[in-house]
Amino acid sequence: MKKTYDVSGMSCSACSAAIERAVGKLDGVSRCEVNLLANKMTVDYDETTLNSDTIISAVDHAGYHAWEHDASPAASPQRENPMEAQIATMKQHLILSLIFMIPLFYLAMGHMMNWPLPSFFLGEAQTMNFALTQFLLCLPIVIVNRHYFINGFKNLFRRSPNMDSLIAIGSGAALVYGVIALYAIGMALGNHDLQGAHSWAMDMYFETAGMILTLITLGKYLETRSKGKTSEAIAKLIDLAPKTAWVRRGDEFVEISAQEVRTGDVLLVKPGQSVPVDGVITAGHSAFDESAITGESIPVERGEGERIIGATINRGAPVEMEATQVGEDTTLSQIIRLVEEASASKAPIAKLADKVSGIFVPVVITIALAAALIWLLAGESVSFAISIAIAVLVISCPCALGLATPTAIMVGTGKGAENGILIKSGDALETAHAIQTVILDKTGTITTGKPEVTDVVVLQEKTDDLLTVAMSLEVAFEHPLAEALVRYCQSQNIRPQPVTHFANLAGQGVQGELNGQRCAAGNLRMMEALGLADPQLRQLHERYASQGKTPLFISRKAQVLGMIAVADTIKPTSRAAVRELQRMGIEVIMLTGDNPKVAEAIAAQAGITHVIAEVLPSQKQQEVSRIQAQGRVTAMIGDGINDAPALAQADVGIAIGAGTDVAIESADIVLMKSDLWDAVTAIKLSRAVLRNIKQNLFWALIYNSIGIPLAAGVLIPAFGLKLNPMFGAAAMSLSSVSVVSNALRLKLFSSPRPESDAAWTADPVQVSTEERTTEEKPTQVKGGTLMTKTMIINGMACDHCKARVEAALKALEGVANAEVTLQEKKAVITLSSPVEDNILTQAVTGAGYQVVSISE
Repeated sequence: MKKTYDVSGMSCSACSAAIERAVGKLDGVSRCEVNLLANKMTVDYDETTLNSDTIISAVDHAGYHAWEHDASPAASPQRENPMEAQIATMKQHLILSLIFMIPLFYLAMGHMMNWPLPSFFLGEAQTMNFALTQFLLCLPIVIVNRHYFINGFKNLFRRSPNMDSLIAIGSGAALVYGVIALYAIGMALGNHDLQGAHSWAMDMYFETAGMILTLITLGKYLETRSKGKTSEAIAKLIDLAPKTAWVRRGDEFVEISAQEVRTGDVLLVKPGQSVPVDGVITAGHSAFDESAITGESIPVERGEGERIIGATINRGAPVEMEATQVGEDTTLSQIIRLVEEASASKAPIAKLADKVSGIFVPVVITIALAAALIWLLAGESVSFAISIAIAVLVISCPCALGLATPTAIMVGTGKGAENGILIKSGDALETAHAIQTVILDKTGTITTGKPEVTDVVVLQEKTDDLLTVAMSLEVAFEHPLAEALVRYCQSQNIRPQPVTHFANLAGQGVQGELNGQRCAAGNLRMMEALGLADPQLRQLHERYASQGKTPLFISRKAQVLGMIAVADTIKPTSRAAVRELQRMGIEVIMLTGDNPKVAEAIAAQAGITHVIAEVLPSQKQQEVSRIQAQGRVTAMIGDGINDAPALAQADVGIAIGAGTDVAIESADIVLMKSDLWDAVTAIKLSRAVLRNIKQNLFWALIYNSIGIPLAAGVLIPAFGLKLNPMFGAAAMSLSSVSVVSNALRLKLFSSPRPESDAAWTADPVQVSTEERTTEEKPTQVKGGTLMTKTMIINGMACDHCKARVEAALKALEGVANAEVTLQEKKAVITLSSPVEDNILTQAVTGAGYQVVSISE
């Protein structure tokens, strides 16, 4: 069983290491990972031998506190952000510390800087006033920051010292030395030894203790604020959860809390409102802004029977829906859980930091004691030796080492979520940077998985006659190829006619009578069975079949009217994604169950040179294993149930988000937009995160490698340079802040899509004519191709807008076809006869949109 816990009381990687040791020793625990940055612990354990209470007890015994993490973040959007509460507490401690630190520092250092001081602090006779006031100013700072002492000494006595232990020992030593100095001053004054009293007053270290605690608190405050920014992605996701929902109760809709919605409830989603939960539209049609979930900026049209996702925004008309997933089962809750788990997980590279952190604090304490002893043996004073030991303790920073990896992972997974890329673990995020081979499924991954009409060839009669016969025969036939043909005919404003004596011939096509005339629509085998096949038809069949398309022949009265080619076209960015992967030095392989001819055709369109075709579902995993056996780090990208074993086998499994739940569960990374370009982005993000982690680890290790010897006094014999403990405390704080700040640079990461996606799409529908009747108008030709005009249009926001513009243009006489690309705000208009620009412009502006330019 895998369970996540929230943990409090940790201050550095030594804390997380101590908790991992304590929980890891329990019988039944197979894995325990503690994330310092997220304050979370993930435990895999056998629930038959261990329970949650025992795990929490082990954490408490180690000196920290743990409780089960809320499993349904989206269901409780009002919950307080613990990071905000921590920031507020640190800010309060910092302000109180500064209030007493500033006068303490002024008083302690004033005589050295010749700053003006009240007369009752000046002169040997006023030494006790001078010393006692410093103690009284230091005491509130110690009380405000007492948690360092409580946690530090508690963990020290439990033989699990952490950063708080270093701070407690360092500032505590300075404070104790100051108190001893107070007694020495009192004794000296009692013996009328004014000079001795004055000498003790010059080295009391109250300002050092106060400054250490204040600077550490300042650093912790800045660090906590920076850490809060690394988890902004999760906070934004939680904020997306709708607070209320309109639910049908009787004959009317009433507003209730979104948490009270139950499966089966009928909800009303008004324009501008967020969808409360996942469900299916039961009435209405609208456009939904899914950018918060998928990262897709263009609203998507949804109608009756279609699924809509919770937290998406209704941008059109009101719709009614039935709730199908609520609470922790909604897509938003699952996304939040995946992002939180990924943020709390550890990448393999973090093991290095964990090993170092586990022994770091005891080694630092040993170095501090050794340095103090060496300087005492060298003849220096006790005050000098204590100063050296304090400097070593406070400059050592296991925090920077412990934060190096989790900060980068949290920002990286959050950045991925913003772009619709869900990375399930730090392990997957790290492994992705080393990918050498990407294996792609074809259908639904490279291609849309939805057949479209690509070519229309007219052999007899007119184009409208061909399409009318085809649509009339196919409109009632539930087959993907028939649906593609009907969609295309509808876009051409073709209306079906009644068909009688309809017959479906398996493996061939359909037949029927249209206006008393025998008609048929099917493949070459059907034409051969009808005795209509000739060399011209066979040549057409070979030409388009070799391109990976399915030719459908349409006949009427024993005469072939023409051919319509249907194909599963590649996605707009597939070719660009393949090219970019190849540019990154990654081998790209297409793995498909299709026949070699279709596979080679699609591969050629996508720019893939290595194809493995006719692979059975059970063989896909074997192919992945075979490539891995060559020593190559492999990623598998797919969307179907048959891809699940291969996704699990690959070093990194990447699932297309529109695919099956089985494929998504088997994958390490999920692409919510179902766009292959996002796989490129995921690999680039992985490389950026790993580069950032290595930078963080380098600077954390270099800082300690230089800082500790410097604090121990290695430069004193040669140069007389001694590090003041106050500067050591400042450096320690800034090192943690710098590591977190460096990780925040990942927020600037971007992977822009190709400037022109249209450049990589399959060719638009081509209408060609082998023979024409005398009554058909000739197609206008310019430069050997159909004349086209390109129009740039502003104001379009969704598929509904696209349809309005296309309909307005196609209604014009002389316009053979119009295709609108939303992303480019572009309409490509195919003309059958000359049409003036102002007529085209009036049609678009009349539909409610603005024409920017028209070009040929």
